Amino acid sequence: MKYINYINMKSWIAALVLSAGLFAACSDDVLVGQVDESKYTTGDGSVMGYVSDSYGKRMFSNVEFRSSGSVSLHLKTTAKLTMEAAVTVTYDETVLTEYNKKYGTLYEVFPKNEITFENGGVIKLNTGDVQSSEMKVSYVSDGSLSADKSYIIPLRIQVTSGNFKLGEEDQTRLIFVKDLTGIPDCTKYVDGKPGVKVFSCMEVNDTNPLNNLSFTLKSNGKPLVDALIIFSANINYNAETGRVYIFNNENVQALLDNREHYLKPLQDRGMKIILGLLGNHDRSGVANMSKETAQAFAQEVKAMCDAYQLDGIFVDDEYSDYEYSDITPGFVYPGKEAAARLCYEVKKAQPERWVVAYAYSTTYGLPAIDGMQSGEFVDYALHDYGGSSDLSSSYPGMPKSNMGLYSQEFNQGRTASESSLRSMRENGYLSHMIFAMDPNRSNFEWTQMSAMERMARAFYDDELVFDGIKYPKDWN
Repeated sequence: MKYINYINMKSWIAALVLSAGLFAACSDDVLVGQVDESKYTTGDGSVMGYVSDSYGKRMFSNVEFRSSGSVSLHLKTTAKLTMEAAVTVTYDETVLTEYNKKYGTLYEVFPKNEITFENGGVIKLNTGDVQSSEMKVSYVSDGSLSADKSYIIPLRIQVTSGNFKLGEEDQTRLIFVKDLTGIPDCTKYVDGKPGVKVFSCMEVNDTNPLNNLSFTLKSNGKPLVDALIIFSANINYNAETGRVYIFNNENVQALLDNREHYLKPLQDRGMKIILGLLGNHDRSGVANMSKETAQAFAQEVKAMCDAYQLDGIFVDDEYSDYEYSDITPGFVYPGKEAAARLCYEVKKAQPERWVVAYAYSTTYGLPAIDGMQSGEFVDYALHDYGGSSDLSSSYPGMPKSNMGLYSQEFNQGRTASESSLRSMRENGYLSHMIFAMDPNRSNFEWTQMSAMERMARAFYDDELVFDGIKYPKDWN
């Protein structure tokens, strides 16, 4: 990524005030997603079971829908059973009440009368199997929900037959739902299936994010770009207070302070707004926070996302001056475990938002935290420029569709061939990053435009349309 000079941030106090009601200390026993089954046993040798969605997520699911949608749930066990088994899934509002009370959150329930359970909510597991067929939880829009908020379908799960047990944490489940019925959809479909998701990472020191609106597909008018990554906010350390905090330069802060002008138009077209986080030449960074420091910083990240209605964060381990001896209290020796811990704590603090990792340096592959695989708490992993390897072993539990291959750097002309992009899509890798797209640069016509035309053909069998509008940097 490109080097950036950062200066002090404005308006952070306002962000904290806006989000003060949502701060809460997270206890150590919170689990998000799927545990390592080898650790998921009991002292008496009982077979254990749990319910997961089609992506393997165990504790919660995040879904967005327009008009109607569904989540498929499966019953899984840690060993084959000697008799037929079943669990019953029911809507139980007390599950959310208990969650909000425990973690100090204010989530609201999704309307019960808009939800239906396939097979009456019963999931059956045949003798000798370790995974059941699916049971769908379906939902429809009644037009009353805000598109800016996530609502919760709170579920209680009970064993109704079979010789297995559910752990305490597996007896409840949360489905985070966003009703986007009134907002256009960025998702591009190919042969009836979602196509590649394009992340546009922009260094906003000199680029206007509104330029992402200028490029669409000919067949459907949908934007080429699915998500903007604002590059970048910083992780910094205050030696006087001993606090790690978010530090924005004047350009990042200008976009946040004027989100109605620069960011909301993208969200109104269905794009996600992701805030980049990386080091800034002091001892703090992605890969060296202690557990307690990471938990506190995760709450600051949540405050920022709440205040400016952001959809997630992008974690990038660069530009930190880590300590390798005489380590300051609140930090640990830099490494992958600390980087994974930070991603885990951020995801735990705001499970409805994305955590995106730059598959580079310390964040190229992350270990499990508290028994949870990294593919459970990292939603997307985007390769460094040109990287094209499968990331399944680096982020276990992450679906191939969320792995970003062949990232391109438009400022330096580091682009990808159409055959590589098409191969990526055909092999089920459905995420991709471009960096430094800006039609105001001198290489726009022969480098950037050509690269995006190849993307439209390779990813969607379509043609790129440029509306001719070039948005300059117009803030001070």
